[in-house]
Amino acid sequence: MSSLLSANALCKVYYEGGRELRVVRDVTVNVFPGEVLAIMGPSGAGKSTLLHILGALDRPTSGDVTYDGVAFGSLSGSRLAELRNRQFGFVFQFFHLLPDLSALENVMLPAMMGTSTLGWLGCRAGVRQRAMQLLEHFGLGDRARHKPAKLSGGERQRVAIARALVNRPRLVFCDEPTGNLDSATSNSVIDMIVRLNHEEHQAFVIVTHNEQLALRAGRVLHIIDGQIVDSPPQEGPSS
Repeated sequence: MSSLLSANALCKVYYEGGRELRVVRDVTVNVFPGEVLAIMGPSGAGKSTLLHILGALDRPTSGDVTYDGVAFGSLSGSRLAELRNRQFGFVFQFFHLLPDLSALENVMLPAMMGTSTLGWLGCRAGVRQRAMQLLEHFGLGDRARHKPAKLSGGERQRVAIARALVNRPRLVFCDEPTGNLDSATSNSVIDMIVRLNHEEHQAFVIVTHNEQLALRAGRVLHIIDGQIVDSPPQEGPSS
């Protein structure tokens, strides 16, 4: 199976106090259509940095990432921003919902970004319907008008997942999506991710410490000191 996203020989180096810090070291990884890939490792291993590079939120010091045959390094900043907004979805540990917007408005936000005023007037009704359908699908239809401060942690994470899906991305990046949740809520979020993967056939790349989430993934990569260790052969998910 052809990969959806490929990263080759990625390195990320920071300099701190005259000292070189190699956070990601010669990482090569493929992400296949429709798979759930978990990335695990101890704190400070480089997991989140790798995720940010794969999601075009950060650039590597060396190496490159290719998505659907197009190298990130060949794209301008505006093209990368469009790619992130239209093809990728992002879910973070701390939700990053805008506090002054309702749950529904937060979900609609990615569709509004990068759209002209005239274009938004033309598509707003459809986006609103899509956002509302997602909230109802996640059991939040009656919470659509509530602002984040009025929602529980699990509800806020479900809103964040709905926001990540509103543009129907092909690939969703999750950085510790259950890390700020209690065990029961965490399990419900894991169930949701697995269900979405089956129903929508979107690929998920998930940085996690959660063993239960890793067990539900189709493939797991382990990172220590910025390097992938004991990685199985990358042949793609079984059909």
